[in-house]
Amino acid sequence: MEWKNIYRGILMGASDVIPGVSGGTIAVLLGIYDRLIAAINGLLSKDWKKQLGFLIPLGIGVVTAILVLSRVIEWLFDHYPAPTQFFFLGLIIGILPYLFYKADAKKTFKLNHVLLLLIGAIIVGSMVFLNEGKAAVITQIDTSTYILLFFSGMIASAAMILPGISGSFLLLVIGVYPTVISAISNFQLDIIAVTGVGIVIGIIFMSKVVNYFLTHFTTATLAIIVGMVIGSIFVVFPGWPTSVNIGLLSIGSFTVGLAAAYILGRVEYV
Repeated sequence: MEWKNIYRGILMGASDVIPGVSGGTIAVLLGIYDRLIAAINGLLSKDWKKQLGFLIPLGIGVVTAILVLSRVIEWLFDHYPAPTQFFFLGLIIGILPYLFYKADAKKTFKLNHVLLLLIGAIIVGSMVFLNEGKAAVITQIDTSTYILLFFSGMIASAAMILPGISGSFLLLVIGVYPTVISAISNFQLDIIAVTGVGIVIGIIFMSKVVNYFLTHFTTATLAIIVGMVIGSIFVVFPGWPTSVNIGLLSIGSFTVGLAAAYILGRVEYV
């Protein structure tokens, strides 16, 4: 068991609670994205036990963060949205040099790879223009609600695998984010189970797609991934703070994010 993955999973799970921040992005920042994709795909191979050794500790961290930290992250996002987002902004910007280093961009990126990077950045960056769903918590649960939650989980989890695209943000766009978060906070097992099944199916499907491109078009796929991470900067950026106190807090959290990125880069990439 790779127990080191517990802390990685905690970071991924905490980020998945926040609309605009992608668990896939955090996996890239941690340097485990390609291994994560390969491990999910390897569950149906003869090496499935080895893959479980990687995925189980990661899953423990993700579930722990979602169950234990969801209320904390919600509170921070509700009361200090700008400083919270500036922390992740610092994390993303601070890790970019390491991503280019891992991709060996100076040697491998040609003009077509630069174009793919720009396309990835534009695709993710354009999500900033999507309107968030303003739905309240769904209280009348029937068959149509379960169907909606199942497919919402599939769509959101497929997005979670892709760096820069936030599954939580897509749940907001669809309009079920308050319902899912409320279910997690209050342990509504029916909603958690239905959404969870959709999430698992979405992750498996999208991981197979990404794994194919990573295997057959490695440099091109890495260029798109780096572009998606760059594009997420525009999605996460909350705008310039309007008050001095929030501005100072945002500068502080941004600095902490940069420092965390430097430490992660030294630990995970070098």
